[in-house]
Amino acid sequence: MLPRSEIVARHQPPPTQSDIILDCGWGRLLFAQTFADGEALLDALLSEEEGRRDIAFYVDDPHVLLSRRPQQIFLDPSHTYRLDLHRELPEERDPPFVIRPLESLADAEALNHCYARRGMVEVDRDFLLACRGDERYLHLVACDAASGEVVGTVTGIDHEAAFGDPERGSSLWCLAVDSQAPYPGIGVSLVLDLARRLKARGRAFVDLSVLYDNKEAIALYEKLGFYPVQRFALKTRNSINEKLYIGPPPEETLNPYARIIVDEARRRGIAVEILDAEGGFFRLTHGGRSIVCRESLSELTTAVAMSRCDDKAVTHRILAGEGLKVPAQQKAGTPEENATFLQKHGRVVVKPLRGEQGQGVAVDLQRATDVEAAVATARQHCDTVLLEQFVEGQDLRIIVINFQVVAAAVRRPAEVIGTGRHSVAQLIEKQSRRREAATQGESHIPLDEETERCVKAAGHSMESVLPEGETLVVRKAANLHTGGTIHDVTEQLHPELEEAAVQAARALDIPVVGLDFLVPSPEGSDYVIIEANERPGLANHEPAPTAQRFMDLLFPHLAS
Repeated sequence: MLPRSEIVARHQPPPTQSDIILDCGWGRLLFAQTFADGEALLDALLSEEEGRRDIAFYVDDPHVLLSRRPQQIFLDPSHTYRLDLHRELPEERDPPFVIRPLESLADAEALNHCYARRGMVEVDRDFLLACRGDERYLHLVACDAASGEVVGTVTGIDHEAAFGDPERGSSLWCLAVDSQAPYPGIGVSLVLDLARRLKARGRAFVDLSVLYDNKEAIALYEKLGFYPVQRFALKTRNSINEKLYIGPPPEETLNPYARIIVDEARRRGIAVEILDAEGGFFRLTHGGRSIVCRESLSELTTAVAMSRCDDKAVTHRILAGEGLKVPAQQKAGTPEENATFLQKHGRVVVKPLRGEQGQGVAVDLQRATDVEAAVATARQHCDTVLLEQFVEGQDLRIIVINFQVVAAAVRRPAEVIGTGRHSVAQLIEKQSRRREAATQGESHIPLDEETERCVKAAGHSMESVLPEGETLVVRKAANLHTGGTIHDVTEQLHPELEEAAVQAARALDIPVVGLDFLVPSPEGSDYVIIEANERPGLANHEPAPTAQRFMDLLFPHLAS
């Protein structure tokens, strides 16, 4: 007996309409089963507009069409999976988010934000709004039940509404979940909700396309009841699709901060040699120009500039000397000297003179005993420890490349949301796993003394069961590596903050730098600068073109 996928593949009744092309906003879907002539399908696919991502789907004989346009099209390296809608769909407990159709301009903007964070092609907002009453499209969004914030989205295409599909089929596209969403299971709920809506319309199945190496997604779809079918897709060799056909990336496993730069180099035809994958070192070569980098730190940054950023006290003195606003600061000394500094400022920050990723940093200390304990912890990372005046405000990271502001983002400290069933420690562990998964292991919430101090200061213990819906900030420092989240504010950045960031980069004489500000609001002019990072994580600021501008700096003759 033939496998179910083969039976499905060999029984396709002819569609009721021909040469169907459906605009989806990010590009067009060309339903290949409605084209009687392969040349017509190829001509239509190759009429793709700039900046779009057209897909010819349900192609029966892709090898034949590829032989006709081998330099212009390629076979998409994805599997097609199908969910039969005559079966019972899994039920879910009441999730802490609501799934509903896209309704407003704000929804459209939030949907595009999800796309941008996932590196997907964004869609014109007017197009999305115009689709609300069109039976061919189902644009769904998942909204946080507490805040109303959109945390995920999925699109469904109703084939019967689109072209009178005799198979009564449908398909799922553009599943995107905000990588910083505080809840698990959003993607599963979006898929199941879409399936239920299509089933209610009488559709027989829903298909989706997933990259062959996305093992986590494939395992999830199979768990929900999807199974593989022999359906193929063709795409054009455009810049958006380039990573799918330019060949395999370097075999070495790179962290996200190195990989975003290496991917952009390969896209521009720049040769990449991995020197030390674990450390993030690589060499980029084009023509006669060769530059060694460690993530966003390159040979263009001098040792002098690097040492100015590495020593936080030097950074502080240089910026203060330029007339830029910085908090009061001194080296930790005797308990009496430290207590005097605390008494003067009321609230302090303790941090190692040298260090990164928030290690050894304690924020908003108000008791002398806490200061001494934090100093002892910080000395495990560096012999010299700094005391700094605590300044209330939002943690703002501004990326300056070639003395131009490229990106700005507010960093928020790690927090958990109560379920009424789980202890604070359990919530932290769950949230930490989600952050690690979303950042390829770069972000997690340490279960250390600083986390316990923050939890205790909020009136809880690690064993407390947090009431449902209550939010608890479990770290004071908003560092990504200790579980913080990052939110783009580039377009809202006040001109005076932009000017201060550029002035600071020039004072430090560094071509690539991440400057840490504390601000009441990124839209206002008030600020203090607390640190400068000579090797900022460019991957944290997508969709801002950080990797593109970094590559423009290294290879100006290839500037995009």
